Amino acid sequence: MFKQFLAGTAILLALSSAAVAGEQYVDETGFAISGYDAVAYFNLTQKDDGMMQPHAVPGRADITADYNGAKWAFATAENRDMFLADPAKYAPKYDGHCAYGVAKGAKVPANPNLWRIVDGELYLNITPEVAETWNSDIADYIMDANDEWSDLEPKSASNDSWMEIGDNDGTYDMTAPIK
Repeated sequence: MFKQFLAGTAILLALSSAAVAGEQYVDETGFAISGYDAVAYFNLTQKDDGMMQPHAVPGRADITADYNGAKWAFATAENRDMFLADPAKYAPKYDGHCAYGVAKGAKVPANPNLWRIVDGELYLNITPEVAETWNSDIADYIMDANDEWSDLEPKSASNDSWMEIGDNDGTYDMTAPIK
């Protein structure tokens, strides 16, 4: 009886967590956030609005976890374990799509090096110009994105590549994850 209860509880938890997230953005790397470590963002020193943030920390292909239908890479086993303990705390908003794009009503890819943490939430953007625009009025863009998200969330994830956008040249030193 107890085993049946546990099995039923596990199924309900799986269904409820699937209901709170749409399809995760995964690019040609095959990883969420292009193989960068979601937990590591929260340990980087964030720069002031309008300034380029430090580059994201590449994850390792041999330290991974599955969440929201995607594979995530981490720089350390400790970061992976922290993520698994509370993935919603570390996963970027809008299933890893560009926050500004969502505010404008579209699921577009996001560059993992164009990030900002606001009120404990990780937001990504697609190009430096878009990040600059988003940074000019973050609070309003977040409100707009939250309003748009309920309509966008059930739609398919973007399958475009942020690395193929010329404006992103120079925004990253290497691709992730580290093999």
